[in-house]
Amino acid sequence: MKINLKKSTVIGIVGCLTIMGCKEDKPAEPTAKLEVVPGINLDYMDKSTQPKEDFFRYVNGKWLDNNEIPDDQATWGSFQELRKKTDADALAILKAAMSDNKDLENIKVLPGSDQEKAVYFYQTIMDTIGRNKLGIEPVKPYLAKIEAIKNIEDLQAYMIEMEPQGGGGLYGFGVGSDPKDSNRNVAYLGGGSTGLPDRDYYIKDDADSKEKREKYVAHITRMFQYLGDDEATAKTQAEQILAFETRLEEAKMDKVDRRDARKRYNPRSIAEVQKMVPAVNWKNFISGIGVKQLDTVIIGDLGYFNRLQEVLADGNVSDWKAYLKWQTFNSAAGYLSTDIETANWEFYGKELNGSKAQRPREERALGALNGTVGEALGKLYVDKKFPAEAKVKAKKMIENVILAFENRINKLDWMSPETKQKAIEKLKATKVKIAYPDKWKDYSELKINSVEEGGSYLQNSLNATAWNFKDDIQKLGKPVDKSEWYMAPQVVNAYFNPAYNEIVFPAAILQPPFYNYTADDAVNYGGIGAVIGHEISHSFDDSGSRYDKDGNLNNWWTDEDLKQFEGLGKALADQYSGIEVLPETNINGAFTLGENIGDLGGVLAAYDALQMSFEQNGRPEDIDGFTAEQRFFMSWATVWRTKMRDDALKTRIKTDPHSPGMTRAVQPLLNIDAFYEAFDIKEGDKMFIAPEDRVRIW
Repeated sequence: MKINLKKSTVIGIVGCLTIMGCKEDKPAEPTAKLEVVPGINLDYMDKSTQPKEDFFRYVNGKWLDNNEIPDDQATWGSFQELRKKTDADALAILKAAMSDNKDLENIKVLPGSDQEKAVYFYQTIMDTIGRNKLGIEPVKPYLAKIEAIKNIEDLQAYMIEMEPQGGGGLYGFGVGSDPKDSNRNVAYLGGGSTGLPDRDYYIKDDADSKEKREKYVAHITRMFQYLGDDEATAKTQAEQILAFETRLEEAKMDKVDRRDARKRYNPRSIAEVQKMVPAVNWKNFISGIGVKQLDTVIIGDLGYFNRLQEVLADGNVSDWKAYLKWQTFNSAAGYLSTDIETANWEFYGKELNGSKAQRPREERALGALNGTVGEALGKLYVDKKFPAEAKVKAKKMIENVILAFENRINKLDWMSPETKQKAIEKLKATKVKIAYPDKWKDYSELKINSVEEGGSYLQNSLNATAWNFKDDIQKLGKPVDKSEWYMAPQVVNAYFNPAYNEIVFPAAILQPPFYNYTADDAVNYGGIGAVIGHEISHSFDDSGSRYDKDGNLNNWWTDEDLKQFEGLGKALADQYSGIEVLPETNINGAFTLGENIGDLGGVLAAYDALQMSFEQNGRPEDIDGFTAEQRFFMSWATVWRTKMRDDALKTRIKTDPHSPGMTRAVQPLLNIDAFYEAFDIKEGDKMFIAPEDRVRIW
């Protein structure tokens, strides 16, 4: 049982490393100050530092000195500040919808409505008394099913039974758009999951990876004792699980290869899958999970499925059962009693990311709600918090950034006219979604039981998983609904979806310091404008550029242009790989290349769009002694002000395709001539990169 509420392959502006964990203790008051001043806060600057020496500190130095990372956070900065504020807004709306207190703003929730389901789901998460009373009882039936497995036939029956509830763990089924025909829904077979965040943790021999593996074994040992195992038995199983998971992981593609959509596109007939993994009766699996007819599936990682055949052919039932037992309990841990939740957080939140305390329970509950019935709450959120004027101005900014990107393509000296034409066609075909869906998701078929009705967090989550699975199955062979959103409006993020050729900006990110529709253009273009440009640039990064204007995996490049592009990408990757964020810990430039291209292209396009706005509306006067160009770059550095714990930073480098915020704030700018002009940066200054070494892609 692995609770997967929704599958998607969208590329967001910021990664999420938050691991759900639980503790009922009252959280400490945050020590960091929340951003209340839109735009550039002069009080956060360190003017004793020269921008040409340390631009990040120049813009954010006083903030860095006066803010500590809250105990319940692994990372703290502009994104986290805004998420804190947005969560408070969403929770206030949710509480008003649950209350009959006449002093609170009246928010009516109709019986049987989607909004009522959101309320019920939230309440079951918050029902710690009920969860503690149940203990491990909710997961016992699933563990019993695993214990009953005696042979390969039993294993296959278990995998069939568990697939609608998130899968058994070794392999799984999904539905999504066809990379070669993005308007058609097709079937996917995916590999099994493991307990550590990335393949590197299993195969690397660096000190951090070794330490994390030891702590992982200790964690499994501790967790199995909640199930009644003695310490010695639990440790033996933990070591067995680590060895088994390592065997699975070492056969998978590494994280750089996974970025290449061509390598993940491996259509196979059912007969070919049967030949590749004869240990599984695939026709039985397909029909058993409710798929009536299927000829072909897409396999993302062929190496894994070759290894799957090996581990199944070995017939080591004990290995299978230990792995499945851990998969089930680990995925359910966050939904059970608070002591189990806490133990889960102490490894994933504390050991892997360095957090000192858990986030407030209500914030964790909101995060789970956002991933389950998020649009139900989102409808209430936009009604109360999102001004219509903000959407209008944001739309105009997006139009300007797209036009600026078109102009940049036309001026490229390394790209042929033929490829330029294709690139502009793709750019102009980009679909834009702003703030909230035109059509809200319908949750009427989803059963969410209240606490009074005997509802539990685990069961409601499993209901949601089964509902999503049924919805996916029904999509097979049907046209793709490209109106669907993959983030709720109250989520602070943005994303590019290559299969839809679309950029999406939920309402929550359209707030200060990213966006203030009453602020000056320089601040807005340096904030949300560059975020817009970032998402557009994903259409033309090392991964997104593989897709054409219709969202199909299709090469639209000439051979020479592609060679030029890949060479420029390698130069940028090498530049980032040279950045040491901690002793003996460097950014992986190849892994983060797409996001780094997004940042560089995004800032450039937004800067050009700002200049266009001056042509349209006139050039503004300096503000606080800063030119518009200076405020533009300062706004970008404000957006990415970040403090991270060392453990969180190590995890980020291993798992997240985004460079750390403090790197994103400055490194793209070092490749932009206008930045040097704005702050009079010359050779010999620390911020200086020689013109011939600056990477110029878009």
